[in-house]
Amino acid sequence: MIRTKTYILYLVTAFAVTLCFSCKGKGEEIRKMRIKSDAAIAEGTGINLKYTDSGKVTAHLKTPLLKDFSNASFPYNEFPEGVEVTFIDDEGKESIITSKYAIQYKNTNLIDLREDVTLFTSDSVTLNAQQLYWDQSNNWIFTDQPYTLTTADGSRNDGDLFDSNKDFTNFVSLNNVSKQYVKETTEEQ
Repeated sequence: MIRTKTYILYLVTAFAVTLCFSCKGKGEEIRKMRIKSDAAIAEGTGINLKYTDSGKVTAHLKTPLLKDFSNASFPYNEFPEGVEVTFIDDEGKESIITSKYAIQYKNTNLIDLREDVTLFTSDSVTLNAQQLYWDQSNNWIFTDQPYTLTTADGSRNDGDLFDSNKDFTNFVSLNNVSKQYVKETTEEQ
């Protein structure tokens, strides 16, 4: 009887040890099974982020809702309720961009802004579009959708495609209709 109890105890112990060793390294796989592949890994509400470079604030992001999909095969952050980002240059001048929806792709540093996108620069240039892409790595903005660009003096440019550096000093536009104001000057002789 004692021998049978000892034998059963050894058998139960061997089974438990085998079970433990067979599960080793499977924790990550089990965790992944619990997370839906199309679900956000994290969500945040009332987000108010400040980005710094060398101790200086360079951007300020506000959004009511942020969904983090860094578990996806092509990781991204989604802003389904819109976003407002204020960019601050080295001189302290601010440019603001808003949209009702946005996605930030982590691998490419590309941000896709959609629905009532407005970019207001520090020198009073306003760009309105239904979709606008911002390439963070190259500080380049572009769209293949209709847009309207208005300058501080009221000059206006409507087009079907826009491709520009962040300062609007080098841009390409397609199918333009423009209204430009030119200041008349007189030369003194």
